[in-house]
Amino acid sequence: MRTQVLIIGAGPAGLLLGQLLHKAGVDNLILERQTGDYVLGRIRAGVLEQTTADLLDEAGVGARMHAEGLVHHGFDLMVDGQRHHVDLHRLTGGKSVVVYGQTEVTRDLMQARAAAGLPTFHGAADVQLSGFDTGHPLARCTVDGETVEVRCDFIAGCDGYHGVSRASVPPGAIQTHEKVYPFGWLGLLSDTPPVSHELIYGRHERGFSLCSMRSSTRSRYYLQVPLTERAEDWSDARFWDELRRRLDPGTADALVTGPSLEKSIAPLRSFVAEPMRFGRLFLAGDAAHIVPPTGAKGLNLAASDVRYLSQALIEHYRERSDAGITHYSARCLSRVWKAERFSWWFTGLMHPLPDEPAIDARLRRAELDYLVGSDAAMTAMAENYVGLPW
Repeated sequence: MRTQVLIIGAGPAGLLLGQLLHKAGVDNLILERQTGDYVLGRIRAGVLEQTTADLLDEAGVGARMHAEGLVHHGFDLMVDGQRHHVDLHRLTGGKSVVVYGQTEVTRDLMQARAAAGLPTFHGAADVQLSGFDTGHPLARCTVDGETVEVRCDFIAGCDGYHGVSRASVPPGAIQTHEKVYPFGWLGLLSDTPPVSHELIYGRHERGFSLCSMRSSTRSRYYLQVPLTERAEDWSDARFWDELRRRLDPGTADALVTGPSLEKSIAPLRSFVAEPMRFGRLFLAGDAAHIVPPTGAKGLNLAASDVRYLSQALIEHYRERSDAGITHYSARCLSRVWKAERFSWWFTGLMHPLPDEPAIDARLRRAELDYLVGSDAAMTAMAENYVGLPW
């Protein structure tokens, strides 16, 4: 079979790219190694920058986000038991973020793709990519025991950190940068009302905590834990007790607890692969970069990549211009590295480190004191949090 753009990965990045291309009349097909139910079962963050929300509107899938998403004009920093409000709306000239789970974004995009009758092959195994360094890209895979061969003009690798797309690039053509952090986030999801109407990022001598939500009735909480910990060793009672210890007394008293729906530990890393284009193969989202979840940049960076890539491909077919394709990697990486810097900075600021030298701890505390006492410093933080301009 043949298509104009072959998309590897049916997560939010691949689905959003497919939807934007479809609306512009560009033929596309998606290969996904997992089932649709598996993709929807993945628990991910859901703080959307305004630019991401606008892109979902452009794709025609923003209606439920506007109806059910929670608009946040700020968030709190909790430092050693004292809460400091970061007024995003005031500091950024009226900008805000929308809390809307990545699972719901994916569901909306899946439904839109199904309604349009666009082809998605789930359960695609043993995907092999070739010819992207020529004018004839080709993918082979197995679906339901049958060999499938797809010829295309371009391949978009939206298949995540462990996907086949980046792995298909010759080692000498790609450079990777990585920092692995010596701790993880233990996350708990519960059908309980959030302890605050906005997010609370907390730094405490016992470790970082985050109080967040998926809706007005579903909460998501996180604790910094050593990488040696196992989620199954944390009972619900142990999690709630530890969270209370890291909160200020008023917030701890207001915390509503309940049975966990899901509990898992996520390691943290900063990772960038560059360039993000190899002939007619493009990397987008987690296939090209990973950020620590502090600051919620992962999904938003993927949306940024998709915006640049969709524009480049649409320009190729409509205007017979390859300017967007030529500059795709540079445009993406300019924004990627800024978001990587912010996520790295925010992570280091809020997480006590194992065996940290005393001077480093004192310097970090001085930076926190400066941040919460300076409108200029708060403005810089707010600008990065709501998303830098494209």
